[in-house]
Amino acid sequence: MPVLRNSPTSSSRQTGASTPARVAVWLATFILAHGSAVAQVAPKPATAATRAANAAVLKELPFQDRQEFEDAQRGLIAAPDLAEMRAAHGNVGTSLATLRAQVVGKNAPDTVNPSLWRNSQLLANYGLYKVTDRIYQVRSLDLANMTFIQGDTGWIVMDTLSYSETARAAYDLVTKHLGQRPIVAVVFSHSHGDHYAGIRGIVTDAEIQSGKVRIIAPEGFMEEAVSENVIAGNAMSRRAVYMGGAPLPVNPQGRLAAGLGVFAAPGTMSLVPPTDTISKDGQ
Repeated sequence: MPVLRNSPTSSSRQTGASTPARVAVWLATFILAHGSAVAQVAPKPATAATRAANAAVLKELPFQDRQEFEDAQRGLIAAPDLAEMRAAHGNVGTSLATLRAQVVGKNAPDTVNPSLWRNSQLLANYGLYKVTDRIYQVRSLDLANMTFIQGDTGWIVMDTLSYSETARAAYDLVTKHLGQRPIVAVVFSHSHGDHYAGIRGIVTDAEIQSGKVRIIAPEGFMEEAVSENVIAGNAMSRRAVYMGGAPLPVNPQGRLAAGLGVFAAPGTMSLVPPTDTISKDGQ
């Protein structure tokens, strides 16, 4: 079960957001991690209709084009040993290791759409990448990517993944290969939990309250995070189960990746109110 930590309460605004924030994160935990409990049923082989549909996709699209695989490797600095990462950071990398064992170097079975199989193979590429000068990313430890922008005084981090554990693993990987630098700002791109809930893995309340670290988010961030995960919480939870198949085992008859990224092993989630909000272009 993921662990919930409270948001800081250093100001009246933060205090006012604390209770709904705790509820929002609690519900987001289920949405991102495992949705709701479902009965496990024995997997079945592909039906004739499924086999025919998947075979048709294989003929329709240019699967021999490997440019995306070359692109996915461009800029790779380091892909850490996943067993060592799990030993250092709990269950971080567990889902990724399972996915890689299923798909890397293998052809799509008849139970899986070939495009989904290819997507999962691309997502199986992971590690620390250089995007361009002073911009780096850690990819495939979680649903989202975590971006590190090298400023003059420290790192500006764009999005903090779903859990403190994966965020910390990403920061440690960056530090190991790029050197020790403080985090001076964190930017939440939007109000989905895989972009903000790992915040406590890389910064502390004291750093935020002292002004050493700024938390920057779009205007309305807290309202959207709470409304999506509290008001629409039940519907969002069901949506997550159907969309990603989160409770299913990772194999060709269950689920693979989540389409947009790799499911992370459940961990500690937090919701920290921003210290700065962006309300207009160029701000």
